[in-house]
Amino acid sequence: MTNKILKGLVATAVLAALAGCNSSDDDKAPTTCAEAGDACTTFAVLHTNDNHGRFFENKYGEYGMAARKTLIDQIRAEVESNGGETLLLSGGDINTGVPESDLQDARPDFVGMNLIGYDAMAVGNHEFDNPLSVVDMQRDLAEFPMLAANIYDKETGERYFDAYKVFDVNGVRIAVVGLTTEDTAKIANPEFIGGLEFTDPKEELKKVIKQIKDANEADLIFATTHMGHYADGVNGNNAPGDVALARAMAEGELAAVIGGHSQNPVCMEGNVYDPEFTPGGECKPDVQNGTFIMQAHEWGKYVGQANFEYFNGELHLASYKLIPVNLKEKNEAGDRVHIGEPITPDATVLEVMQQYQDKGQEELLEVIGSTDDKLEGDRGVVRNQQTNLGRLLAEAQRTKVAADFAVMNSGGVRDSIQPGEITYKDVLTVQPFGNSITLSTLTGAEVTDYLNVVATVDVGETGSGAYPQLVGIKMDVDCEAKTVAISDINGKGYAADATYTFTVPSYNAAGGDGYPVLTPVMTGYVDAEVLYTYIKNTGDIKAADYAPVAGDIQFLNSKSPLACKF
Repeated sequence: MTNKILKGLVATAVLAALAGCNSSDDDKAPTTCAEAGDACTTFAVLHTNDNHGRFFENKYGEYGMAARKTLIDQIRAEVESNGGETLLLSGGDINTGVPESDLQDARPDFVGMNLIGYDAMAVGNHEFDNPLSVVDMQRDLAEFPMLAANIYDKETGERYFDAYKVFDVNGVRIAVVGLTTEDTAKIANPEFIGGLEFTDPKEELKKVIKQIKDANEADLIFATTHMGHYADGVNGNNAPGDVALARAMAEGELAAVIGGHSQNPVCMEGNVYDPEFTPGGECKPDVQNGTFIMQAHEWGKYVGQANFEYFNGELHLASYKLIPVNLKEKNEAGDRVHIGEPITPDATVLEVMQQYQDKGQEELLEVIGSTDDKLEGDRGVVRNQQTNLGRLLAEAQRTKVAADFAVMNSGGVRDSIQPGEITYKDVLTVQPFGNSITLSTLTGAEVTDYLNVVATVDVGETGSGAYPQLVGIKMDVDCEAKTVAISDINGKGYAADATYTFTVPSYNAAGGDGYPVLTPVMTGYVDAEVLYTYIKNTGDIKAADYAPVAGDIQFLNSKSPLACKF
């Protein structure tokens, strides 16, 4: 071929390319839903998480499933009027937290979710606060799948729950994969999960994504998870959460994560997590590796609404908000007023939930004692230091079986008790898990070895449920060396070859929270009943009597004098 002919061909190609550049805009790929026209599909994903038994509104008329039903129906109608469809997901932890629900094994919560019309939920760690027979009952009751790709039956080797489900949402095939925190293996009751294996969610998701892609089952892959959102992937004492999950996938494989477990509203200020989200304010979800990450705080206080547009094979987030469900704030006059528009509870759901509420309250309103000051059980406090309530629980358990000292894990303290009358409901709110009290007898040397592990837990930045509340013992805790130096147990002094008795909840005796496994005497006493009896026998609780005594337990070589913190 001559250079002249070659140059002519090149010139022709260049002219053709230039002509293409000047051709009609009809050949351009759409960059907006409006440009895509009928090729753009719209849909909304609605979500809640960490219900924890809050099927009924609180005493101020906030949240509750009846109001949630009204709000979700309104959103569905609005989305449908604009040509879209909705998908409703839960990030798990339906169980544990409110006595009216706990006494009924969360039946009202699952019935409420059926009435609202949930499409799927992630299995949370608190789904295992009950025997597997209760979990199976709840799965049968639910009219939607409970999803967990990384929970296996050890005996059969099969997954205990479905890994995923594919939904047709306005013509878009969306696969929703369920994942549960691998921390469940150490924070769930070992008595109930002994037959289950909790594998790495990241590796399980990769396997499931490959399965879905190989079978061409979906256009988009979402995950509904109970793993937690930890800013920039910094997990502290927790297993890797949603950020780590998104970063572990190939970019573009995982469209979105609808999460739970850390019980925070995931709202970003720029690319930085914003811990100061204001109810009713703007919320921008996290985006990691091209994956949207969303979480709607807790208890059904909000319904998350993500409005998506799908065109040109790509997913776009058109808008996102956390909508308060009858949340209130005090005005200047001190009156509680709605944040946003008040929501009228759905009449049918309210009637059904009221029946469950009435049934649950029948046994709960008995006044069993009183306290002259707040008994501190707030999560952010009790997981970082000794508190009067944590020590009261430990003292009640020690007294019940006349033990020398007591260890009470702070993760088992679920709420505070306010000044005034104390009811059975208060007791069950503080201790909803139904753990048995165990009694162990060890030598002083063995107690030291045990507390070398238990007392030196690193509470990190957010606190740890493994942090022990302690009574009947005096010691120095060297956080750096991870050792304890015991000076006294129950006024008997300390000797390495002497024997001592102590109590610990059955959950921890079986290895929960990473505690050393014990072979104790099972006393048969249940923690809530022990607290109930102790308060009823004492009558008027003096909060100061249970305050930590200065110098009894000292934490050394730590950022905090109250706990091991690095």
